[in-house]
Amino acid sequence: MKALVILITMFTCPLYASDWTVKKVASGFSVPWGLASVDTHHLIVTEKSGAIYKLNTNSGSKTLLYKHQEVKMTGQGGLMDVARSPFQDNAYYFTYSKVTTSGIDTVLAVAQINNGALTNWQDLVVTDSQSGGGRHFGSRITFDSESVYFSVGDRGTRSNGQDLSTHSGSILRVDAQGNAFGNNPFINQQNAKAEIWSYGHRNPQGLVFDALTQQLWSIEHGPRGGDEINLIKRKANYGWPITSHGKEYWGPLDVGEAKEKPGIESPKWVYVPSIAPGSLIMYRGDKYPTLKGKLIAGSLKLTHLNVLTIDKDKVVKEQRLLESFGERIRALVTADDGYLYFSTDRGNVYRLTNSQP
Repeated sequence: MKALVILITMFTCPLYASDWTVKKVASGFSVPWGLASVDTHHLIVTEKSGAIYKLNTNSGSKTLLYKHQEVKMTGQGGLMDVARSPFQDNAYYFTYSKVTTSGIDTVLAVAQINNGALTNWQDLVVTDSQSGGGRHFGSRITFDSESVYFSVGDRGTRSNGQDLSTHSGSILRVDAQGNAFGNNPFINQQNAKAEIWSYGHRNPQGLVFDALTQQLWSIEHGPRGGDEINLIKRKANYGWPITSHGKEYWGPLDVGEAKEKPGIESPKWVYVPSIAPGSLIMYRGDKYPTLKGKLIAGSLKLTHLNVLTIDKDKVVKEQRLLESFGERIRALVTADDGYLYFSTDRGNVYRLTNSQP
């Protein structure tokens, strides 16, 4: 079964690739890391450096809403995701890296848009990673009807993936005010972080809750090979660094003890070689019928849109759009108008335009 998973993922099918085109909506951003919909004509765009813009998707004009002075842009850290709150009008959640007493940590924050400005910024969860390094901060945000989920990478320290006393290498679950729920799996466990929902993650940079199926999906970076799609479950251990499908950076040796082990949740899809995922959405809009009900990930390394067909709790097919696109695709969002927008590390925002009927 392990070999079958890898064999399947090495071969992909074009999804009418020649029929898909994009329209450049805006340019000139500095690593636009996160996107969130405001209404049918506007997006929120976060820059890694700490700037937050409102973008008009019709005109391409952008308005600076806020520049966060406490963002620590270092290595893979900076101002990361943004997601529109389902709990309060005009409110948005953010994740960013910040200097703390324990090092540099991923923070979950919330703010409101009032009169054309971002106001009332509030840090809700300052995670504890005990790291001052610049690697594997995560971080994406998603919601169910009552919860905020956000991801934190292992911060470049592999053992963090199995260490419940740190938030690193975990997907966290809190309420709208940033408090751990009483039914979180480790809330009563000594020396464990109350916010942890699942653990054993390396660096999840895509996270989406599908309200239709009530499933929480993530996509995370493996080492050299072994990027993973995971179906996230309460209290589950996803194995890092005990299990992995990747190789060491310094040689052709497997990472960890095995690809799969009892008691560890196996990935639903594995990418060998790595695509280097930047984000993940479930498309439920009506503009692209052939994409409806599919997971879509942005690829940084292989610069394409990665489309995954789901059958209940399984990924059954991978397809690739825009394989010759040539830009690192960072963030994806389904806007209120039903169109898919994405940003690239080159500073551009695009709309996916053509699709099969």
